[in-house]
Amino acid sequence: MQIQDLPFPDPGVPDARSGPRFLWWLFRNQLGGQLKSLAWGLLHFAAVSALPFCVGIAVQAVIDRSGTRLALAGGLMALCCAANALGDTFLHRTAITNWITAAARVQQLLARKAALLGSALTRRVAAGEVVAVSTGDVEKIGWFVEAVSRFTAAALTIVLVCVSLLVYQPALGVVVIMGLPVLALAVLPLLPRATRRADVQRERAGRATELASDTVAGLRVLRGIGGEELFLDRYRRASQEVRHAAVRSARMWSLIAAIQVLLPGLLLIAVVWHGVHLAREGRIGVGELVTVYSSVMLLTYPLRHFEEIAMAYSFSRPSARRAARVLSLERATDTGGSRAAEVPSGDLYDPATGLLAPAGRLTAVVCGDPDAAGRLAERLGGHACEEGTSALLGGVPLDELPLDCARTAVLVQDKDPVLLSGTLRELLDVPASGGVAAEEALAAAQCEDVLAALVQGSLGAEDPMDARITERGRSLSGGQRQRLALARSLFTDPEVLVLDEPTSAVDSHTEARIAQGVRELRTGRTTVVFTSSPLLLDRADRVAFLHAGEVAAVGGHRELLRTEPRYRAVVTRETEDEAVSAHDGHDRAGVHGVDGVREVLKELEEIEETA
Repeated sequence: MQIQDLPFPDPGVPDARSGPRFLWWLFRNQLGGQLKSLAWGLLHFAAVSALPFCVGIAVQAVIDRSGTRLALAGGLMALCCAANALGDTFLHRTAITNWITAAARVQQLLARKAALLGSALTRRVAAGEVVAVSTGDVEKIGWFVEAVSRFTAAALTIVLVCVSLLVYQPALGVVVIMGLPVLALAVLPLLPRATRRADVQRERAGRATELASDTVAGLRVLRGIGGEELFLDRYRRASQEVRHAAVRSARMWSLIAAIQVLLPGLLLIAVVWHGVHLAREGRIGVGELVTVYSSVMLLTYPLRHFEEIAMAYSFSRPSARRAARVLSLERATDTGGSRAAEVPSGDLYDPATGLLAPAGRLTAVVCGDPDAAGRLAERLGGHACEEGTSALLGGVPLDELPLDCARTAVLVQDKDPVLLSGTLRELLDVPASGGVAAEEALAAAQCEDVLAALVQGSLGAEDPMDARITERGRSLSGGQRQRLALARSLFTDPEVLVLDEPTSAVDSHTEARIAQGVRELRTGRTTVVFTSSPLLLDRADRVAFLHAGEVAAVGGHRELLRTEPRYRAVVTRETEDEAVSAHDGHDRAGVHGVDGVREVLKELEEIEETA
């Protein structure tokens, strides 16, 4: 796999049972790139390790005044240098390729999981943690996956050099073979503590990232209530905790690095001291002593990879654990696609609540619990956040359809829709039936003033479709963002459209026009609107009132106002005592209840006249 071939056609099914299993799965899935990196690494390290032997031959040739052997040594050194340059170049190339492809694979897996889970993802994992995993963590995971092949090449080279030294000069080779395992294993007792400190640092950094993400997302609200300084103080404390944890982790890693410098130096001193005694006794030549000395000195280079692989694993293990946690999440209901990939049509029915949305009709749903309404909206879309009975479309369970078919059939717009940065044309570049033009959808959602504001805020954008939208639509008001999101949903023109509080931030006159526009544009299509707004309820073909998790009443808006006190309490904001008193027929409280109904009906008639 080359970088230019990214993204992967299919990133595969990860082994997300644990962090180490996930790392091993990543390694196996790019085995070809790992073998290439191992081959080039062996060439690079072998060429570096062969230089001392060439130097030793050259020194001995000078001492023996042998021009032939000196020329041979020069030729070997030139060959080693060329092999070193070639191996180092392609080792770096393959290592970076392995790093990027591993990180890209993880990012694709995370993106696929986010698309699969939908809004249920942030209910089970904090948004800041998802951001941390898909940015910083993927780099650390890619670092370890890439470093494994280089570490393997370094370890094999060290074994090869030790065997060569033992054959070349047994007296000094034994000293080197005895000393190298000590160098390689000396830092092992420190690794668990260093790993724990790295874990603490990563956890605190993740919490700080989550806090920063949540603070930025709610900055407009925080400014409105004067809570900026409170959250800034929290983030300052969190960032200081990250700093302290990073310093403690760095101290341990600096100790490990110091040991990696100290012990090879001690081994080098021991080799020189013993070699000098052997040279004085005439048991070895000067060239052999230089060869062994140079070999030990250059072995510190591949030995560094032992420290690197330990650091890479320590930092990537918590990252892999977090990534595996996200990737192990499954949908609450099965979407394995046991049925054929056909988009069903017909009535939308939820067995859990008894809610029925007839095909081709506009159904309004009134629920006093906003959280319950949100969960029901997700269930109607076929991606419930908790286990339970699946919603049925035309008698077909949505969780038995392939996910793309279920989402083609039913589109759910939640109460806090997201607008991505880009132009308005890009915002509306979504899969659509083609039955609704962009201009019609924008007009039905009453976006005229929104288009004017976007054009005014975008330099050189004469066409409103070329006007730019900032990240998450932060330059727009809440009502303007709602209307743009509604226009996008209307433009998609799905078989079934589920809207959760689509006009909660819109003024009453605009809301009345939106209600009329949605009704006209969605004629013949199934539409479900979760709302308590009398303006939307009065335009619905039928209204379903949910109480205690079940449909308690069904009828027209005005009929339910007169006959259902609990419905009236939710819509008119009556107190429960007033609603019950009106239902029991007590005169004084009943007058208040009737007056409330009359006021709502009168307001509806006035808005209809002005609209």
